[in-house]
Amino acid sequence: MARSAKIERKTKETEICVELNLDGSGTENISTPAPFFDHMLSALTRHGFFDLTVVAKGDIEIDAHHTVEDVGICLGEAFKKALGDKSGIRRFGRGTMPMHEALASIIIDFSGRPFLVFNAEIPKAQIGNFETELVAEFFVAFCNHSGANIHVNLAYGDNLHHIIEAIFKAFGRALDEATSIDPRIRGVLSTKGSLE
Repeated sequence: MARSAKIERKTKETEICVELNLDGSGTENISTPAPFFDHMLSALTRHGFFDLTVVAKGDIEIDAHHTVEDVGICLGEAFKKALGDKSGIRRFGRGTMPMHEALASIIIDFSGRPFLVFNAEIPKAQIGNFETELVAEFFVAFCNHSGANIHVNLAYGDNLHHIIEAIFKAFGRALDEATSIDPRIRGVLSTKGSLE
């Protein structure tokens, strides 16, 4: 059974299409009006070993906020849909990634109960047309629409590009582990028999 999803969202602010295949190889086709965000989504995909297409248009003349948030919404919904009833998945995943002087880790639980802990004090700045505060906004949107419990922890780092890239790469690794099928698991990995 294919573990894949296609999500489309159109508002007065954005037009987004996300296609996800959990059992891919890290192939990506990313096109948003924020090149640095494209770079982060590419890193997430490559290190998560899933296939991802994101085509996004947004009111970038205002800023990248709506586009980044809505991509987070659509990507969260795509993971939720592709996971279906979550039978056989490991459910929990973790990733820790260095990027030069930066070190970040992410723990995720596809529990069905969204909650985000974001322990990464990223100074407000801009990389290209991407505002660094949008990293947290992306994770809020993904968390709420995937139904995942996510803990983002930045151990240290100085360069903003390195910090954010370490976070996205760690997220890819955590997603890969959490969504992987474990043949030992019968049904869902929960003592109550449900992940909702």
